[in-house]
Amino acid sequence: MNPLERIRLEKAAADCGFERTAILNQDGALELRSAQFPEVVCLSSEGVAGYRVVASVPALLDNPSGGSVLVSGVEQLYAVLQHASAVARNMPNRIADQFRAKTLSMPRSTEAERLVVQRVGQDLFRSALLDFWRGRCCVTGLAVPSLLRASHVKPWAKCASDDERLDVFNGLLLAPHIDALFDGGWISFSDQGGVLVSKQLSSASRAQLGVSADWSVQGLTPAHAEFLAHHREFEFLNG
Repeated sequence: MNPLERIRLEKAAADCGFERTAILNQDGALELRSAQFPEVVCLSSEGVAGYRVVASVPALLDNPSGGSVLVSGVEQLYAVLQHASAVARNMPNRIADQFRAKTLSMPRSTEAERLVVQRVGQDLFRSALLDFWRGRCCVTGLAVPSLLRASHVKPWAKCASDDERLDVFNGLLLAPHIDALFDGGWISFSDQGGVLVSKQLSSASRAQLGVSADWSVQGLTPAHAEFLAHHREFEFLNG
């Protein structure tokens, strides 16, 4: 790895959330780190083939076969590093831990006080989803954050714990019309992201609502599967 290439890779790392100074490990790969999470990503040059990205936790990479991917260019490298840092910032229990720290001393004796505490959790959850889905509706790509809805896959009231309520993989960032359909059980999604439309929604209503058979969630991970399974079984109006 020549000095110019190292500078280029260090900039990509910093731009994508790995703000700590990268160091070369004994294998000649750059170790990328952040103060926001303990996970480590290693980055090495593969010459004309591109760059090898290896994560200390395989879930950081959108790669079912393991914790290593080969990317062909800088644009793809940015996408992989951005995804890795977003997943690392929002690993299960990480948002719930922030919630517990923020609300530890907050009173909960009245309904109004409990609603304030709940609002803290909902705000943290929304921020996590905006981060994870990069500020875009995961179905349409709409990139107007103020319009987007942080939609629970397994509803807040049915979750057994704060860890489950605030798990980033229990959420989809959706445009308002898709959120209303999903929250009401009129649509659901397969583990691969394909849309499922309730038989209770007539063809005329589908057309009026703009429901498309081409809708698909882009960027699902295996960690979303258990929550989507709950939605299909208990929330989806499929009877």
